[in-house]
Amino acid sequence: MASVTAESIKMEMEMFGMDCQDESILDKMLEQCLCNRLQADELMAEWVAFSTTKNSLKLSMDTLEQFEHEVLTKKSKSKHSIKREDPLNRTRDIHSLQDLIKAEEEEENLLDSYSTPAKGSQKRALTTPEHPHSKRSAALLASPGLLLSPASFSPSATPSQKYSQRGAKGEVVVTFGAVQGTRWAGRKSPGSGLQLELLESPEDTLHCSYKYMFQRLRDVRNVLTEKIEELGESLRSNFNIEEFSPVSLPAQDSITVLGQVCCDSNGKLNAQSVLLEVGPEQGGQQVSVDLSELREYSLFPGQVVVMEGMNTTGRRLVASKLYEGVPLPFYSPEVKQEMDEVPEPLSVLVACGPYTPSDSLTFDPLLDLISIIVRDRPDVCLLTISMFLHQKAQVTETFEAIFMRCIETIVEGTKSVGCRLVFVPSHRDIHHHFIYPQPPFTLPDLTRGMVASDPCCVDSDPSLCCSAPGSDRFSRILKHMLTQRSYYPLYPPVEEVNMDYEKLQSYGQMPLTPDVLIVPSELRYFIKDVIGCVCVNPGRLTKGQVGGTYGRLLIQRSTSLEDGKRVSPCLAGQVVKI
Repeated sequence: MASVTAESIKMEMEMFGMDCQDESILDKMLEQCLCNRLQADELMAEWVAFSTTKNSLKLSMDTLEQFEHEVLTKKSKSKHSIKREDPLNRTRDIHSLQDLIKAEEEEENLLDSYSTPAKGSQKRALTTPEHPHSKRSAALLASPGLLLSPASFSPSATPSQKYSQRGAKGEVVVTFGAVQGTRWAGRKSPGSGLQLELLESPEDTLHCSYKYMFQRLRDVRNVLTEKIEELGESLRSNFNIEEFSPVSLPAQDSITVLGQVCCDSNGKLNAQSVLLEVGPEQGGQQVSVDLSELREYSLFPGQVVVMEGMNTTGRRLVASKLYEGVPLPFYSPEVKQEMDEVPEPLSVLVACGPYTPSDSLTFDPLLDLISIIVRDRPDVCLLTISMFLHQKAQVTETFEAIFMRCIETIVEGTKSVGCRLVFVPSHRDIHHHFIYPQPPFTLPDLTRGMVASDPCCVDSDPSLCCSAPGSDRFSRILKHMLTQRSYYPLYPPVEEVNMDYEKLQSYGQMPLTPDVLIVPSELRYFIKDVIGCVCVNPGRLTKGQVGGTYGRLLIQRSTSLEDGKRVSPCLAGQVVKI
């Protein structure tokens, strides 16, 4: 099959008297050719036939989507069914090759059982767990890398030179806690006896996809109002505030107001652009804020705060005192450990995609990570997929099919370890819902692990929280997340995050303060203790064309007290170069 290019498609279009200068349309048609294994002339013939039946439909991105749905998808399904029925078909993927080898060996074993071996010949050994199938079968089934062989889904994949030549493999770049002499390997039987489940009840857990882009402005307004009221009540009770005053009424005495921080323009928030917007109970209006009398402060748009100050004109509040949020209590498991019982620490590995370098379709970083999991044998592996391919990638399979190859490779490659796998989506995934909060992946055949939404709170005795989007400024912003009790307290959100506020209210609020908060970020990796919560940014497994980092933690599976004070269950942590 000759390679298809945008130029060849353009030449075929000119033969039909069609002129297209839109590069996005040509790219879309090239994608349809590659994904459906069509030549340029075959695609154009299908398009002309389709558009003629639709009263000479004009060529556009929308009509190409319609064409793909009504014509190409159906033809692709019919081709697959023909391939399954045709005994002469010789094009097979890795799964069909495995089935073929297995069938051949079963047939040979059956023939051997009815035949008499010749003199001097050696009878085939029986297939038992101690004596498995032939070497060719074992070699094929034992290597997880075969599923992700680039040649099977991309005609032009080449290894990344920079990734293969990277240095400092295994270098520890960040440490936390008592790491001297720490044994990072998991228990003798990883995953055995480990209770791993979502902390929230099923009705409070985002467990399936949902329709979005239907929210109304008044619904968003209601969500923000309820957030102000709920956090305001916690601030009022914690700081013993009697009542909140209206923000727009002139007052000669000091007043206390509750509201949400806003910016007076579309630019970045600064000391001169701060507004305070109060809820409906205090008038629902905005007032400008003068911060000159505050010695220190840390504010961001969407933050719910209480301010004390003077507002003599009703139009400008001169703030003299700032009350920030109060974190939720930590998790206390219902089952208490016996006083003399010391549970084994829990070994947790955390890695965040992408799992390919930016200049290649090879999944070498993922295969290297699987080797590390097999070597270290952690109890839990928490993996944020974040699957996206570089812009010039040409693939012959759908993104969903490549994603399933990744999952199968991880599951099969770590089968000997027995660790519990937790798969969390990312807003960078090219095949998943581009909305926050994100529903979990649909993996019905996953038996050794679990899928979770983004965000989620996982109970493994100490609670592990995971939140994928968001930019952080280390301790200060992490403290804001904990005290605002939200995985995404920023309003309005950054441009690249599509937010559903009704779902954020239901599934994006912290049910408690976690013991460990995992916050993947583009910024520099870190492990920090923030008001008792160990916050981890493991970094990305790849950074452009070179290798990145992953994290590993050692967690005591019960929270202890020392002199009446809570001791963090995170004993040690590291960020390591892949």
